[in-house]
Amino acid sequence: MGYKVVVAGATGNVGREMLNILAERQFPVDEIAALASRKSLGTEVSFGDKTLKTKDLDTFDFTGWDIALFAVGSDATKTYAPKAAKAGCVVIDNSSLYRYDADVPLIVPEVNSQAIHGYAKKNIIANPNCSTAQMVVALKPLHDRAKVKRVVVSTYQSVSGAGKEGIDELWDQTKSIYNPTDDKPAKKFTKQIAFNVIPHIDVFMDSGETKEEWKMVAETKKIVDPSIKVTATCVRVPVFVGHSEAVNIEFEDHLDEDEARDILRTAPGILVVDKREDGGYVTPIECVGDYATFVSRIRQDSTIDNGLNLWVVSDNLRKGAALNAVQIAELLGREVLKKG
Repeated sequence: MGYKVVVAGATGNVGREMLNILAERQFPVDEIAALASRKSLGTEVSFGDKTLKTKDLDTFDFTGWDIALFAVGSDATKTYAPKAAKAGCVVIDNSSLYRYDADVPLIVPEVNSQAIHGYAKKNIIANPNCSTAQMVVALKPLHDRAKVKRVVVSTYQSVSGAGKEGIDELWDQTKSIYNPTDDKPAKKFTKQIAFNVIPHIDVFMDSGETKEEWKMVAETKKIVDPSIKVTATCVRVPVFVGHSEAVNIEFEDHLDEDEARDILRTAPGILVVDKREDGGYVTPIECVGDYATFVSRIRQDSTIDNGLNLWVVSDNLRKGAALNAVQIAELLGREVLKKG
């Protein structure tokens, strides 16, 4: 016996990935519904070897459905997630709307799977920000060994994190550079993204940090440990898919780089590729389509007593969004619903 599963936002980048990953991982589905806004109604999407026609999110009845994966943004989620939850369907939400709600668990299964049991307060589970998800997968096994005190992280985030419009803008601007008569000014991003980097993701806050940077701080504390201090600089780069992060970690206790490498090699969800030679590390283009969070460039930080540096790379549409949501659904099935 399997589950009745809904994917809301099925025509978007993340929604399509959710459908792909549900099929790839053979999630026990008895029935599946692909939902979209009215303007995308009837659009066909793939689920394994099946083709689904999208249904109207606005009129859909969630009664009798088990799990809904939401990839529709905060505004739509605010309207439709409570309806689904009230109908008895557990919502796994990819937006930022519920991440900081004390009554909603924020989950990365490799890190805080035990938090799944808190879902019943609102019948909603939050999926973390893409940049946070891959970082905490690498932090948790090291934190268990030596206790992370402080993290300084710089991100190199692909345009797919800004949705289809971000991908289109990079593609169009790149082509226009070789065709000067076809100018493509910045619309989705604040400055030209082609052949450039932009140290600005999401809105600026009064503190001077951006909302994306604040998310990494708040979410790491909620998922891993509230005592961890985090400071982040988040940068958009001209890469289509795959987020990269340079992570500097200060620990309470000493942790040798060789032991850290061994710990990460056996940690769930991580693949270590760390050779001190040309090409002995992973870049974004190599992680696309993969489930793993890749860790490279593991080395001691000699400027502090207990420090390490890591290079962390992951497919942001997968581990940063769709894969993590499906993994939460799998965890929910194993630990709570127990149908499949």
